[in-house]
Amino acid sequence: MTDNLPSTAADLGEDGVIALATAALRPDPRVTVGPGDDAAVVTAPDGRVVISTDAVVEGRHFRFDLTTPEHVGRRVIAQNAADIAAMGAVCTAFTVTLGCPPDTPSAVLAGISAGVAAGAAQVGGVVVGGDVVRTEQVVVSVTALGDLEGRSPVLLSGARAGDVVALAGVVGRSAAGLAVLEAGVESPSEECLDVYRVPRPPLTAGPSAADAGATAMTDVSDGLIRDARAIARASGVALDLGALTPDDDVVSCAHAVGADPYEWLYAGGEDHALLATFPPDIHLPQGFRRVGRVRAGHGVTIDGAPATVGGGWTSFGVKE
Repeated sequence: MTDNLPSTAADLGEDGVIALATAALRPDPRVTVGPGDDAAVVTAPDGRVVISTDAVVEGRHFRFDLTTPEHVGRRVIAQNAADIAAMGAVCTAFTVTLGCPPDTPSAVLAGISAGVAAGAAQVGGVVVGGDVVRTEQVVVSVTALGDLEGRSPVLLSGARAGDVVALAGVVGRSAAGLAVLEAGVESPSEECLDVYRVPRPPLTAGPSAADAGATAMTDVSDGLIRDARAIARASGVALDLGALTPDDDVVSCAHAVGADPYEWLYAGGEDHALLATFPPDIHLPQGFRRVGRVRAGHGVTIDGAPATVGGGWTSFGVKE
């Protein structure tokens, strides 16, 4: 794909970078005006649009010695799609801002762009535009749009005492994969490496949870305890998580690097599982498993005791 391209972003110029970034995009019937105009126009059958924005920064959220440019593109789409699913919506469209230094190789830009396009298609959305900008390191910022399809949005603030706490997806694998890569040891689990490089959030579980009557929901991006605390705080309740057990892949990685698998399980983040609360008298939708109970009070406990593992990810290093 890059054999006949100029070698760097500076050689390509702004128009060339835009052309490269949009080369893999395809028409979509939901998009009446796509890339190339001042703004895109996307249909909104529900009459409401769910919107979320997230960004990844080289050296802070990813390193090219641990992952590929295509993985970076797919990853930033997946994490934004998880936010849309956590509201009970489905993805429709994405805008992407790509920042890079002038000496960024064209192959890196092509890989990120291919990953973004493939990731958007995989989650049922389409890239409709964005921007390119000169930055000190590679930055990819994505805004995701979603459609509620007639559902009420599932908020952080709806959990009530007596509700069941349930989880869809995996937790701990992304942190385990990163730890193995950073340690430079042979990984005992390709699954953990794959989840770190490209998370696989259970996107269909979000709308299913909304349809089943979920009272609150979030995606586990910053650690299970930290994200459970967000629901507890917004809802004015306490969440008591059960004594979960790390899966075999997480445990094997922990043994390989001499780490505590429970730290990854409760505080690892970036698996983008869905954590939700449901009324106690309903049947949990497919993909969810019960992991705790909502109680009167505040904060998060594990089997009734204060959590002793780390507090999860924060952008500015402030622990709660």
